[in-house]
Amino acid sequence: MFEVRQKPEMVERALLVRFYFDSHEEDESASLLTELGELVSTLGIEVVDSVLSHPREMKKKFLCGTGKAAEIVELAKAHECDVIVFDNNLFPSQQREWERLADLCVIDREEVILDIFAKRAQTREARLQVELARMQYALPRLARMWGHLDRESAGSGGSGGGGASRGMGEKQIEVDRRLAHQNIDRCKRELEVVRKQRKTQRKEREKMDTPHGSIVGYTNAGKSTLLNILSGSDVMAKDMLFATLDTTTRRIELPDGQPLLITDTVGFVRNLPHRLVEAFKATLEESVLSDFLIHVLDATAPEILKFQETTLGVLEELGAVDKPIITVLNKIDLVEDPETLDFLDQNFPGAIRASSLTGEGLDDLLRACAFVLADRVSRRSYRIPQKRGDLLNLLHSDAKVLSTEYEMNDILVSAVVPAAIAGRLESFLIPA
Repeated sequence: MFEVRQKPEMVERALLVRFYFDSHEEDESASLLTELGELVSTLGIEVVDSVLSHPREMKKKFLCGTGKAAEIVELAKAHECDVIVFDNNLFPSQQREWERLADLCVIDREEVILDIFAKRAQTREARLQVELARMQYALPRLARMWGHLDRESAGSGGSGGGGASRGMGEKQIEVDRRLAHQNIDRCKRELEVVRKQRKTQRKEREKMDTPHGSIVGYTNAGKSTLLNILSGSDVMAKDMLFATLDTTTRRIELPDGQPLLITDTVGFVRNLPHRLVEAFKATLEESVLSDFLIHVLDATAPEILKFQETTLGVLEELGAVDKPIITVLNKIDLVEDPETLDFLDQNFPGAIRASSLTGEGLDDLLRACAFVLADRVSRRSYRIPQKRGDLLNLLHSDAKVLSTEYEMNDILVSAVVPAAIAGRLESFLIPA
């Protein structure tokens, strides 16, 4: 596959830049710049300084004026930076202009997230999704590979040499574009195969008629840790952005005896590149197809309202926002300030206060899950003739058997029964 920029391992010191053009967006922009620093640090790159600037108007070439651009480049060189990272999305032409001016690697928020996703993807599907998104991002930026030919041409002083260099560059760009389109088509074909396999697996799950809930939320809210403590599993859970990209499904049992499949989905982030939303729809569609959602929020996050807005916005784009949603305020054990607790009460009425580390509130969460699914099951008692072993087998395979007693030639069974099989047992029901 073609490559268009320095790999993240090759850069060590970064200057962060964000421009905002509405004075009311200063606080939000400062928050986003801080988040960008966390994203860049996730790649192992040291953030040495940051610039939050409010140009009077947006300029086509650098977003800001040439004077401010020169000032930013001077600051980057003073800090001996080898990359300038913009929180704003840069057009390919703007990226090239900044690199010409600075003679440094210049990337934007989208490229940072793509690099993180490339490092975190584990399954074949996630790797294909990342590869597709990176190729689609890189395609319009292929000219960056050959910018040095233009500079050689300009500095050669001879029209013949310059023309040859430019011709070589143009020819190579066309070759790379053709290869890029071929790789994109190949990646899409392979993804389609993987998605068909996932569809088959999902159909097998649906045959079991087991209810399904998905854990969603902003990255680093504690979703994987929550799944671990609920299911006793060992899904990777670290205090970092995008610790895991791959969905993991575990089976648990609710207080009413009903089984439940819970899936941990990839975390959301503000200004998530649209191409990544598209590329990851196969992963995120678990939330679309679930019976309900568990929305995990970090109770300690100052931007919790923005994080909620971001998650619900992506869910709306996926068509999943109308499902029943159980809101969980995670990490509540770390919140001690009474004003913060009052703020959470006012803005998240009915939310479950929980801690994935201490276990606080998890019983409440399980009861809430059972309540959402209450219409799917009922607790019933049956008198089944001993000769009807098929019905007893059905209860053991598709229901939760609570007790079994033998009386003469009958078996008295108490069970939590899903609606899907209740009708087949109706004639053996013991009246309440």
